[in-house]
Amino acid sequence: MRRDAVMRWRRAMRAGLGAEEAAQAVGVPRSTLYRWEKDPRPRSRRPHRMRAKSWTSELVRAVERLRDDYPMWGRAKIGPLVRLEGFAVSDRTVGRIIAHLVARGRAQPVPIARKAAKTKRWTARRRHALRLPKGLKADAPGAIVQIDTVYVQIAPECHVKHFTAYCPVAKWTVAKAFRRATAKAAALFLDKVLAEMPFPVKAIQVDGGSEFKAEFEQACADKNLVLYELPPKSPKLNGGVERCNAAWRYEFYAVYDLPAGVEALNPHIDAFQHLYNHHRPHGALAGRPPAAYLSKPAAGSPAASHMC
Repeated sequence: MRRDAVMRWRRAMRAGLGAEEAAQAVGVPRSTLYRWEKDPRPRSRRPHRMRAKSWTSELVRAVERLRDDYPMWGRAKIGPLVRLEGFAVSDRTVGRIIAHLVARGRAQPVPIARKAAKTKRWTARRRHALRLPKGLKADAPGAIVQIDTVYVQIAPECHVKHFTAYCPVAKWTVAKAFRRATAKAAALFLDKVLAEMPFPVKAIQVDGGSEFKAEFEQACADKNLVLYELPPKSPKLNGGVERCNAAWRYEFYAVYDLPAGVEALNPHIDAFQHLYNHHRPHGALAGRPPAAYLSKPAAGSPAASHMC
């Protein structure tokens, strides 16, 4: 581009124009054209004096330690934890420190999560479930708990079906792995959900998968739970549990070295479930974990109204 501008400028002067007139015709100042003619290589625009970083070594070490412990967490999660340790720092600065650590090889970039395989599902007739009414949303903890499954490849010859329950108001999750996603497994998982959710569960929301029919549907009826089924091709209505599934996939399965057997895997799932509910900062809860939100909800929130 610079060589071309200089050539057009010289061509215009050979045609009879003065240096200034030719520069105006090219659209580049004459002084710039003289400089480009001497050296057409672009110069770096980096400032000669860069603003010095104001991070303390203690702050960098704290961020590096938390990033090592939670390699899938970014500034929105690590920022509140760093501030709990007494550092007055913004999430933006924490993000710059993480990028600084990654660039120097002291922290690992977020790994690519495993892709879920597509499976075919057999469908059965509904007897208890209701179609989710349009516009219906949870207004209190436990009002509607979303349940979904994730296919996870633990090892080349081993995969599990991960069941996730998620309360979109309290952001609380319960999870368990099974060898297969059957209705019997879903009914067993429902018992764990009711036992470990810290509030009464009134309704369950699921998609049209076959694992949420038969024994599972009967278990909901026996426990007097309202069972809502999503309309076809509407995963956005299950957005809360889908996002929670992503956290399980990216922050748990993609990070830790896990045992291949379901029996050995579930204690690890219970440990991460406790971490998620009691320690992991949640952006929708102003950087607090779900347990802290439930113990002291913000004024006017659904949880506060539920506790009144």
